[in-house]
Order: sequence, then structure tokens, then C-alpha cells
Amino acid sequence: MNENINKSALFNASCLALITTALSFSIRAGILPQLGAEFGLSAEQLGFINSMWFLGFPISMILGGIFYHTVGPKNIMRIAFIAHTLGIVLTIYANGYALLLISTLFIGFGNGCTEAACNPMIADMYSGLTLNKMLNRFHMWFPGGIVIGALVSKFMTDAAFSWQAQMWVIMIPTIAYAILFFGKAFPKPTVEGVTSLSSNVKAMFSPVFIFLFICMALTAITEFGPQQWVNIVMSESGASGMLILALTTGIMAVGRFFAGPVVKTLGQTGVLLGGAIFAAIGIYLFSTVTGPMAYLAAVFFAIGVCYFWPVMVGAVAQRVPLSGALGMSIIGGVGMFSTAIFQPIIGKWIDSARLVHDTELAAGQDTLLKMVSFPGILIVLFAIFFIWQKNAKPAEGVAPH
Repeated sequence: MNENINKSALFNASCLALITTALSFSIRAGILPQLGAEFGLSAEQLGFINSMWFLGFPISMILGGIFYHTVGPKNIMRIAFIAHTLGIVLTIYANGYALLLISTLFIGFGNGCTEAACNPMIADMYSGLTLNKMLNRFHMWFPGGIVIGALVSKFMTDAAFSWQAQMWVIMIPTIAYAILFFGKAFPKPTVEGVTSLSSNVKAMFSPVFIFLFICMALTAITEFGPQQWVNIVMSESGASGMLILALTTGIMAVGRFFAGPVVKTLGQTGVLLGGAIFAAIGIYLFSTVTGPMAYLAAVFFAIGVCYFWPVMVGAVAQRVPLSGALGMSIIGGVGMFSTAIFQPIIGKWIDSARLVHDTELAAGQDTLLKMVSFPGILIVLFAIFFIWQKNAKPAEGVAPH
């Protein structure tokens, strides 16, 4: 049914759409000081602007999952293009705080549409180990795009380019993915019954999906929690926050590119368990080391969180196939919601630590030590999952466990 689909064009367009998401994440972070200075915004107001990115993402992901088989991935990507374009242009011509909030919400909405359309579309184009490889190569472009965006923003800021010029850069991959998707045929569902919402919901009440749902909340905060705070902490330790970010996301991008043989050797459950162990070591090192040793901590951390997101999505696609596009969107959505919910909790940990410790570094490292609990719980959960799924046979012949 899907033999006449131009898989490479659709996959490359999906990657460009995810690069758009990544650039919107890193370039917007890079221009925050300029936005604050130009519009006289407080740190709290800048924080609310950032939160719109995280809010729009899960809303459109979950809506996209619900309506995926009714509306279709082609129309969802059309909505993504409109939302991205509106978000970028409204940001560039914003005249104050309110419009910056609205424009960031549009960008977040477009980003969520990308995940909602492209994850199930890739699952319909590929199967077995190839699916794991291609999902990881697709998700490679989120950390890869962050590296590109961070370097572009740093170069343009250092060269005295305006923040508006930096926002125009995000339009390049936006227009490119729209051109690549234009006029292409999209794949049809490969699992019988997957287009039924009632079948999707019923499948999501299975023990495996509920277990993965709980784990996803912890894998997401394990990845995004330390990344959000470690740069501030490490900058006081003698290490460069920007270099740590570039090193972490660079390793993640390379790791995801070579995910095929890793997943083939260890299996999905082995990759998840190993990732939790490496992440725990990395975060623990962040909480204790200073100076150049922080880069070693970044290597352990990056290897740990590298495969979490794509392998969790792949596990849902192959172990709970009847959950369909909705199941994959719900898993991604809970990851983003978890990140939003845990951020103020982590912030409270830092505030409490500041009352006890004399320096910002000591308070930050005390907080990072608390964050070791996230991958610590995951080590136990994924060990259970490894044993539980040892003899299970995922759909479409993926490697056992």
C-alpha cells in the first residue's frame, strides 16, 4: 500500500521540520537578553514567554494525535507551516510583551504539529529495526538543530546582528520543509484497526502503555531538567555553559544517527536501562565536579539521555501498535507536560538550597544531587521492564527485549 511513497523526501522534510523546532528553541534562548533589554521585560516575564513554547507543544501534539487519521499528516503539516510562519513573523514585528507571548505560543503549536504528524508517519513508512533506526535519525535533528541554532545565534549576536535577523534564520528550514512536502503522497496506516479512536484509547489502558506513560514523565525531566539548570551551575564552576550545551547535544545527535546497531545489540529495553544508568552517573558527576571535569560529566549525561525520547516513542509504536498516532502523541505530550510541571519544583529546590549554602555553585550542585533521583527511579523501572518484556515479541519483528 505504501510502496509508491517517496520515503526519502518525506523523511528529509520531517527532519527539516524538526530542525525548525530546534532552531526555535535555541535561537529564541539566544535572543532572550536582547528581548528583555528592548522591551524592558523582567526575568519572570521572559520565563512566561518561554513557557508558551512548552504549552503550545503538547496541546497540538495531543490534538494532532486525536485527529491524525481524520485530518491526515499532510494537513497537520500545513497547519504546522502556518503556525511556524505566523509565530516567526509576529515575533519579528512584535511591539511588546503580549504579542511575544502569542507569537511563541504559535511557534510551540507548530512544533507540536511536527511531532504529531511525523512520528506516526515514520512508523507507517518503516518497520522493525529500521523503524528504530529512522525514528532515532529523525530525533537526531532536535539536538543537532540546537547545536546549529546555538552557534548561529552566538555568531550573529557577536557580529552585532539584530534579534529580528536571527528570527528570520528560522524561516529557512520552515520554507524548505514546506517545499519538500508539497505535492507528495503520504503513507497509509500499516496496522489494521489503528484508525479507530476507540481502539487507540482501549490500547492505552494496557499495562505496557501505562508503564511507558509513567516512565516517559521521568525520562523527559531527566533529559530536560539538568539541561535547563546545569549551564547556570557550571558557569560558576569554571566550565563554559555554552560548551557543555554544545557537547551534550552534539553527542546526542551523533548517538541517534548510529542508533540502529545500538538498538539491535541491546534491544529497546536494554537501551532504556543502560541510558538510565549513564544518566544517573552523569547527573551525579555534575553535582560533585568543577572545572574541566564537568565536560566528562556532560559525556556521561549525553550518552544516558541520548536515546530516551525516540526509543520511548518506538516502544509505543511497536509494543502497543493499536494505540496508533494518538498513543505516540500522548507519550510525547506527557514528556513535555512533565518538564513544565517539574521546573518550578526544581526551582523551589534551588531556593531552599540557597538558604543553606553560601555560594550559588553549592546550591546548584545540591539541587543536581536531588535530580539524580529521576534516573535512579528509572533504573528500577527499566530493570523491571527488561525482565518483564524479555520474552515478549514486539510488533513487526523488532529485536526481543
